[in-house]
Amino acid sequence: MADLDQARRRLAEAQSVAVLTGAGISAESGIPTFRGSGGLWKNYRAEDLATPEAFARDPRLVWEWYNWRRESIAKAAPNPAHQALVKLEIDKPHFTLITQNVDGLHDLAGSGRMLKLHGDIWRMRCTSCGSNWPDRRPTLPKLPPHCACGGLARPGVVWFGEPLPEGIMKEAEHAAASAHVFLVIGTSAVVYPAAGLVPFAKQSGASVIEINTESTAFSGSVDFALQGPAGELLPKLL
Repeated sequence: MADLDQARRRLAEAQSVAVLTGAGISAESGIPTFRGSGGLWKNYRAEDLATPEAFARDPRLVWEWYNWRRESIAKAAPNPAHQALVKLEIDKPHFTLITQNVDGLHDLAGSGRMLKLHGDIWRMRCTSCGSNWPDRRPTLPKLPPHCACGGLARPGVVWFGEPLPEGIMKEAEHAAASAHVFLVIGTSAVVYPAAGLVPFAKQSGASVIEINTESTAFSGSVDFALQGPAGELLPKLL
């Protein structure tokens, strides 16, 4: 509890806060983690479906998987950790939420100052004309979907082997470098370049607070490593 109390004081004093969230925060809302398997997908690895090559080879198969993911995500609601981050955003003059998640739960909770490193599953992008549009239907009526121009649509997410949205890492690095406190919530700290923000923030002078249900590669080097569900610990920090 001493670590929790010290971390709470450090966060209360901070005028500038940046947050990095990963799959763990959404797992507490019942969303299967990206590498989870089940049902129809027990014979496939997610990494074999979330690539440009897989989409070129079999767009219908890829969209069947994304349709399944959309249906799973649509059943979930923001949890107390998502809601606590909205309160933190309201309370702090300088705040940036950096998320690796594509599920849209931060949006549903009410977060506004957000950088979506890996895109958004509720958006589509045309592979022909480049149009980008939202589509919140949990189940798509026709697979694969198409754009109004007739071109094939793809999920608005970043696949393995693709670059992040242009300029987004620069914004994330700026937020990490200027933060007094950097919160790392529910991320395994193995997916780069996002994981690189943790040592970057610490080297820039931020106090790094990690919240995770288990130890990660960074647990030994952060200022405070709080172990437990984010939905329980994060509200206690505020």
